[in-house]
Amino acid sequence: MSQNLGIYLHIPFCRSKCPYCDFFSMRASEHDYNNYIDALKRCIHFWSSKIDKTVDTIYIGGGTPSLLSACQIVEILTAVKSSFDCSANTEITIEANPKSAVGFDFELARQSGLNRVSLGVQSANENELRLLGRLHNKNEVETAIEKIKNCGINNISLDLMLGIPKQTINSLKNSIDFCTSQDVKHISVYVLKIEENTVFYKNRNKYNFPDDDKTAELYLFAAEYLAEYGFEQYEISNFCKKGYESIHNLKYWNLDEYLGIGPSAHSYLNGKRFYYERSIESFSANKIIEDGEGGNQSEYIMLQLRLKNGLNLNKYKEVFGELPDKDFFKKTDKYLKLGLLEFKNDTISFTKNGFLVSNSILADLI
Repeated sequence: MSQNLGIYLHIPFCRSKCPYCDFFSMRASEHDYNNYIDALKRCIHFWSSKIDKTVDTIYIGGGTPSLLSACQIVEILTAVKSSFDCSANTEITIEANPKSAVGFDFELARQSGLNRVSLGVQSANENELRLLGRLHNKNEVETAIEKIKNCGINNISLDLMLGIPKQTINSLKNSIDFCTSQDVKHISVYVLKIEENTVFYKNRNKYNFPDDDKTAELYLFAAEYLAEYGFEQYEISNFCKKGYESIHNLKYWNLDEYLGIGPSAHSYLNGKRFYYERSIESFSANKIIEDGEGGNQSEYIMLQLRLKNGLNLNKYKEVFGELPDKDFFKKTDKYLKLGLLEFKNDTISFTKNGFLVSNSILADLI
């Protein structure tokens, strides 16, 4: 486990709400943006007085962080760097919507240390983009990527979505072909989950969502097709060229410590979990909600198994001083025989088919 700290900064603003989105986000004015940045800076300063750790990842997520100006992003990054000890090679990521990214000054942000961009592409098919409520098109994705690369940022990740209404293998293949043609380092493939309090949930009977079998077929195709392009799977939803794993996201799965700042942001520090409510007012008052102990054996098993590398039993013993109990091995043996888990070099990991049903298997194992 890393001794360094990751920082997540939530920017809760969007131009419009996508029908599938359950993240905390809203429309706001420039005045709201500035007030929120002031609240962020106050909380950054507050936590810097409580934590004495070197920061090696900063992740600016949302919402749509690229709705802010590059000057505002620099202001936030400057607050972090002046408050915390940051390593020389800190991974600094910003999430961006392709439409707003076209007008964002990535060169200015790069000068302040930004070195990784995650673009929410979701699909390269016009009909799927409209269904998802996305405002961009393929040309804007290409323009945004060219702009990012031209200022010297080559670590680019693209998000794709599975389980879109009426999605087919061919339409998914078209999206993957488009993304891989952009010469990026990382691609995330997320299965659409219909969350309560979203437009998709309220109108779920009106949409032709792929069933579980079709979604599984799409997932397996994506994993195998991305491998043909040299994208290695390292986590259930994440694929990259060798050496371009998201260092920040790996913190979540490796039980490394991270600090989340912003409404709805979660943290794990000193064995404790806590979070901010989904409210700008509550966040601005720095009201923290405790969420109990973290880092026990069950949680460690669950998080490690999300990774392609899986759960290394020797490392587990180093952390907890003992191996999992006999009941755990009886259960894993069942899934080994079904071809959903595999055991190599003292490590238990999911097979591709196992990843498809990982939630139910994990619920059984822990």
